[in-house]
Amino acid sequence: MEFDYVIAGGGSAGCVLAARLSEDPSVSVCLVEAGGSGRSLLIRAPALVASMVSGRPKIHNWAFHTTPQPGLNGRRGFQPRGKALGGSSAINAMLYLRGQRADYDLWADLGAEGWDWAGCLPYFLRAEDNMRGASGLHAIGGPLKIADQRQPRAISEAFIDACEDSQIPRNEDFNGHTQEGAGLYQVTQFHKGKHKGERCSTAAAYLHPVMARPNLTVLTRRLATRIHLTEGRATGLTVRHFGRKQLLKARREVILSAGAFGSPQLLMLSGIGPEAELKSHGIALQHALEGVGQNLQDHLDYIISYTSKRADVVGLGPKGLARLARAGLEWRKSGEGLFASPMAEAGAFIKSDPALARPDLQLHFVIGLVDDHLRKLHLKDGFSCHVCALNPQSRGRVGLTSANPAAPPRIDPAFLSDPRDLPVLMAGARLMEQVLTSPPLAPWRATPLYPHDGSDAALEADIRNRADTIYHPVGTCRMGVDDLAVTDADLRVHGIKGLRVVDASVMPRLVSGNTNAPTIMIAERAADLIRNAAP
Repeated sequence: MEFDYVIAGGGSAGCVLAARLSEDPSVSVCLVEAGGSGRSLLIRAPALVASMVSGRPKIHNWAFHTTPQPGLNGRRGFQPRGKALGGSSAINAMLYLRGQRADYDLWADLGAEGWDWAGCLPYFLRAEDNMRGASGLHAIGGPLKIADQRQPRAISEAFIDACEDSQIPRNEDFNGHTQEGAGLYQVTQFHKGKHKGERCSTAAAYLHPVMARPNLTVLTRRLATRIHLTEGRATGLTVRHFGRKQLLKARREVILSAGAFGSPQLLMLSGIGPEAELKSHGIALQHALEGVGQNLQDHLDYIISYTSKRADVVGLGPKGLARLARAGLEWRKSGEGLFASPMAEAGAFIKSDPALARPDLQLHFVIGLVDDHLRKLHLKDGFSCHVCALNPQSRGRVGLTSANPAAPPRIDPAFLSDPRDLPVLMAGARLMEQVLTSPPLAPWRATPLYPHDGSDAALEADIRNRADTIYHPVGTCRMGVDDLAVTDADLRVHGIKGLRVVDASVMPRLVSGNTNAPTIMIAERAADLIRNAAP
């Protein structure tokens, strides 16, 4: 089979690319995804994310693990990643956040020309269909449905009041002129029509509506195993389908959109990457590129949870499950109610030091007990709050565990390896505890799930015992012009013709917030870059 463009990975970026490139009827596009269609009820019903994120069992989830982390007392971290059309946008909390303007200006300063805030904002706007309407910072008419939460729980409003009680101002729009403050998150969710209340993954937004295009071929349940190279040019992609290999030829370009773990893994499996890494797995070197897999960045997250005296939260006891069942029926009828909730309804962006120019901490407030990525369940009512440091200094890497494409990548985030990260996270934990113990949350607050004596030593020990990712890995095929950059500012892989990477792995630095919206923006801009480069 032969196409103009072959895209490896049908996630947050791949779905956008396939839809945008196939708008031109004169080109043919093939999208390859290892998972399924992305249409299941578990994906469409926002509350059912809880059934997927734990990876027990592995439903629409790669459910990766990290190497043992010295900074986390030798624990192996958990890294859920979406495995279906829509990728991680099919299993995330749907929060729509862009980060801070300074994040993108820094990208440009680091050699990613054209990726400053002024260059990126038009592509955020191109994607949006925001129920708040059009403005200088928002847009309507795009594929991605962005909604306000219709029925946030009373406890989420109390959390915002608690933040105000702690001198954190209210913020009605985290994607507005300033990010700092506390408020309700906007979500990627259908806000009208027959899909009202359903998750709006990139598959639902971009791909599913155009699957009938004659110039678009979508192949699911196919694992990309190797990029086919001919005289220094990417000319195709080998995929595996139930044990059978197939070569998909690309007349113009092969595009990797397999994410911060999958894209560097596929490059290395194809002989593109650090020579020593490839040699250790018996892979013949095709092109030495030392930066492949380097520069891994992620948001390390620490959670404080309390049991609740009130039952208007999410619980897994008999009464709580009965409430969820009733909520499921309500959602099927109206698209509203608890089943439409992202669970992380409210949050805040705050500073660990008032002297800072911009927030360096993010809070996610969850209307239920969250423990170890929901792999430890508690049959009680409760609530939780996450804190993460937005600008980590620690840098990890992605490598191979085997030359077998079906083997998981080797993921080492190197959490807390830079000594500057722990004090910021501890400061965030102190501020979060101040919010959670303030009067507005008193009607709900009962006992902490993991109490400690409050000392610095006890807090540090609890962080090292329980902290883990909040699912924002980036940077492993980063843009730049130095010797360790993998891609240029047009997302072309250095030294290989006809090969690009388009996903979160190209970010030079982690953005100050959730990464789904920036990944969609990257794909929107990439579609223009690719079209403009076409012969």
